[in-house]
Amino acid sequence: MSASKAGSGVLDLAPGNGFARHSEGAFATLSDGTVLFIWSRFDAGSFHDDAGADLVAIRSADDGLTWSEPEVVLDRRDDDAINVMSVSLLRLHDGRLALFHLRRKGFHDMRLIMRTSSDEGASWSDGRCCIPALGYHVTNNDRVIQLSSGRLVVPAAFHRARDTGSGPEFDSWATTYFGWSDDLGETWHESRPSVLPYGSSRSGMQEPGVVELADGTLWGWARTDQGAQWEMYSRDGGETWSQPQPSAFSSPRSPLSVKRLASGRLAAVWNPLGAGPGQYRPPSGWNDGRTPLVMATGDGQATEWSDQVVLEDDPDSGYCYTAIHEVPGALLLAYCAGSAVQDGNCLTRLRIRRLPVDRSD
Repeated sequence: MSASKAGSGVLDLAPGNGFARHSEGAFATLSDGTVLFIWSRFDAGSFHDDAGADLVAIRSADDGLTWSEPEVVLDRRDDDAINVMSVSLLRLHDGRLALFHLRRKGFHDMRLIMRTSSDEGASWSDGRCCIPALGYHVTNNDRVIQLSSGRLVVPAAFHRARDTGSGPEFDSWATTYFGWSDDLGETWHESRPSVLPYGSSRSGMQEPGVVELADGTLWGWARTDQGAQWEMYSRDGGETWSQPQPSAFSSPRSPLSVKRLASGRLAAVWNPLGAGPGQYRPPSGWNDGRTPLVMATGDGQATEWSDQVVLEDDPDSGYCYTAIHEVPGALLLAYCAGSAVQDGNCLTRLRIRRLPVDRSD
């Protein structure tokens, strides 16, 4: 599958009009062909991750060309939370639609919540916590997957809350682990953590992702401050993992997004630090290297990748937290796209881009 160089932007949600930030969403296609997109909308006053935010939805009846007006899906106050954010949407094997989101109650408690819908997103069940252990657990948007076996797999990063004497303080160093459920989210289990083996790292392994390869192996990855995404593999459905090692994806401390397409190929979107593996340049500037934003497609085993296609490359903007979704004849990408000039922070603006695709290969 190949894509036109950058496609076209179909929606740009800028901060303002009472909202400080629009960011980090996910797509799903409903039974009637409507595309649903849910993201986090932050109240006026602050765009920071610990500010107030609710989940908001829009819909498209023309494969992402035009979109409806926003409507609130989940008010954080109804969930007794500081905010709700980082959405994943997933069509379960039993036909229900699943909504996953973080529920933030403080540095001592941020965990992934699962809700389901039997009426195509018109209503949602009460939330069920996917992370048994109390703590600060990060699962990015558009990350939860269901394996061919039916198992649900959740990638997560655990951050300690350090006691500074005046209250808990966020510790940026993280370990990566994976949760799984074999009963469609009723009960959850956790793998042992994967740890970056560098004492000099200030990040550890943050914001992990996972995809099932063609042979059933799970490929996991996490962002680091070592100039690359680090990767690991599981051959037992996410219960045990290989020792982490640097991947071929050069990267600043910014997330890599990968999605399996209907063709069996993989689509990857990220911020490279060079033209190829080993061609490293340190991230710089206000956006910490989160430009350009590029895409490549790979075979089903993630061993061979196409040339990079540049999606965005404004040096005064930053692009990250991409959701990837296939519709007939196109890929939809949603990502943060804030500008230093217009927005002051790369996380505050949300853009949806539509890439026409050619399936001839």
